[in-house]
Amino acid sequence: MKSVLHKATTRGHADHGWLNSHHTFSFAGYNDPERMHFGVLRVLNDDQVAPGRGFGTHPHDNMEIISIPLEGDLEHKDSMGNTTTIKEGDVQVMSAGAGIQHSEYNKNADQEVKFLQIWVFPNKRNVEPRYDQISIREIEKENAFYQVLSPNPDDEGVWVHQDAWFHLGNFQAGATDTYQIKKEGNGVYAFVLEGEVEINRQKLEKRDGFGLWETDSFDFKSNTNSRVLLMEVPMSLSQTGR
Repeated sequence: MKSVLHKATTRGHADHGWLNSHHTFSFAGYNDPERMHFGVLRVLNDDQVAPGRGFGTHPHDNMEIISIPLEGDLEHKDSMGNTTTIKEGDVQVMSAGAGIQHSEYNKNADQEVKFLQIWVFPNKRNVEPRYDQISIREIEKENAFYQVLSPNPDDEGVWVHQDAWFHLGNFQAGATDTYQIKKEGNGVYAFVLEGEVEINRQKLEKRDGFGLWETDSFDFKSNTNSRVLLMEVPMSLSQTGR
């Protein structure tokens, strides 16, 4: 097994006034050659958007973009005609494919919105752009990881053009679980949303990231009440269709 630890305090940081963002991997003005990506996981941004502010209309292409709200309401509009609101308990995916434009704004004038912005390289280029969002309220579990994203449109959660699986878990102190890798050659990047946990005896705290690869499984323990996101992705960029 190989691993990499990214403590929360080592992330890139940008404060634009209306946007306070922490970057696990190189993004915009933050550039670290040692932290360009984890396999096909290219971007993991931890964003806070001021009341009534947001990202104006801008383009994307050939990227799978996943948004996971943690607090507040985020209003989404795109060139496919979608106008919707995503909030805590939802997961959104946008396959930018051949090209798309979109905007995202904090819908509320009296509170921040906090969300994860995640980019994954796709395994097919120039696909027809696609948008989807789900509520995870009916599939979430306690003290176990549950799937919120996969490569299969018929599975639970949203789907992407990549051999990737995302799981969330809400755990009470003392709870344990074991994660099995879904596809040979994949790795898992764990991101702690709340609490303190251990993965294969590596202690992790809030907003720490920990990547593991060249393994079939790993053990998980929650030392406090916690919430964790697991992102299983191919480790080779040759699997991106680039």
